[in-house]
Amino acid sequence: MSRLKNLRIERGYTQIKMQHLTGIDQSDYSKIENGKRYYTFEQCKRIALALDTSMDYLAGLTDEKKPYPRSMN
Repeated sequence: MSRLKNLRIERGYTQIKMQHLTGIDQSDYSKIENGKRYYTFEQCKRIALALDTSMDYLAGLTDEKKPYPRSMN
C-alpha cells in the first residue's frame, strides 16, 4: 500500500481530500493505505481515477504511473 500513500502525497492530497474525491470514508481510506483493509474493485477504480493512475499501478502490476487512455463512452 506504500504506492497508494506515496502517490497521494506526490499529488499533494490529504486523506480528507481523498475522501471527497472518492467517497471512501477517511478512516476506511487510512486502513486501506496502511494495509489493514483491502479495497473493493469499485474503490480501487475510484482511487485510480482520483490519483490519475491505473488500477494496475495500484496493484503493483506495472511501474508506469500514467493511466491508460480512457474511452469516452
